[in-house]
Amino acid sequence: MARLKKKNLRRKDGVWDPLADSAFDKHRASVVPHTPQSMSPAYRLAYVDDEFLCREELRPVRLQLELLKVEMMLAERGINSTVVMFGGARIPAPGTEAWAARNETQRKNLEAASVYYDEARKFAKLCSERSAETGFKEFVVVTGGGPGVMEAGNRGAADVGAPSIGLNIVLPHEQAPNAYVTPDLSFNFHYFAVRKMHFLLRAKAVTVFPGGFGTLDELFETVTLMQTGRMALVPLILFGKTFWNSIINFNALADFGTISPGDVELMHFVDTADEAWAVIEKFYETLDTEAAATGK
Repeated sequence: MARLKKKNLRRKDGVWDPLADSAFDKHRASVVPHTPQSMSPAYRLAYVDDEFLCREELRPVRLQLELLKVEMMLAERGINSTVVMFGGARIPAPGTEAWAARNETQRKNLEAASVYYDEARKFAKLCSERSAETGFKEFVVVTGGGPGVMEAGNRGAADVGAPSIGLNIVLPHEQAPNAYVTPDLSFNFHYFAVRKMHFLLRAKAVTVFPGGFGTLDELFETVTLMQTGRMALVPLILFGKTFWNSIINFNALADFGTISPGDVELMHFVDTADEAWAVIEKFYETLDTEAAATGK
């Protein structure tokens, strides 16, 4: 009689488990003799069958998997809170070419905007130095994992030897995670909705640097969640007073009546990393826990 030889009968969580695990059976199934039956797609174990998992009917399962994978890996690392850094992928590092520019005006604007790359890098350093005091469990930097401001955020963390998270997403054009994301905290998504959830699930502060449609989407979604009480109030900090005042007239929305006058106060406008960190420090020094929880 064949007997199961399992090296460790306790799971990682300490629970006794005498049954064969899925990884063991995945290996067993991969070494069976090749026959017409065993080579048929129908014979594949469901959880290792890529074609099956990509079927339209399995969308709810794929959504759940994208939510669970990142949640479990961050929990295993003991990461309790994050500082989110949104911002444009097209903003170059100081002294480098504005690769995304399509004309001379864009080139000048983007190269001048490299100051935000510097401030993002400095801000990520400040967050990561504070994170180090907690064993990198609090205030861990998280970005979209791409170039521009995102790269600056991950780079700033790397400058002081801190881990940082990158939440990439599959896009039509070729994209790879920037080189400064901590490799085992570098994630990739198919679903924008699940990626957005992970940006905010642990957010202790949200910063927004100049950017395009994606950055605006992230800004408005965050402020809407706080405005409607669906998310606790956390510091929402917009870098670049001149940029934001020229792009969006928030006061005009209040004057028109489509938002309340107090809604503009959900956002803090700064120009430097030091200003932004001061906002965060002040917020948590004077935090009213009950008010933050209820969004009032």
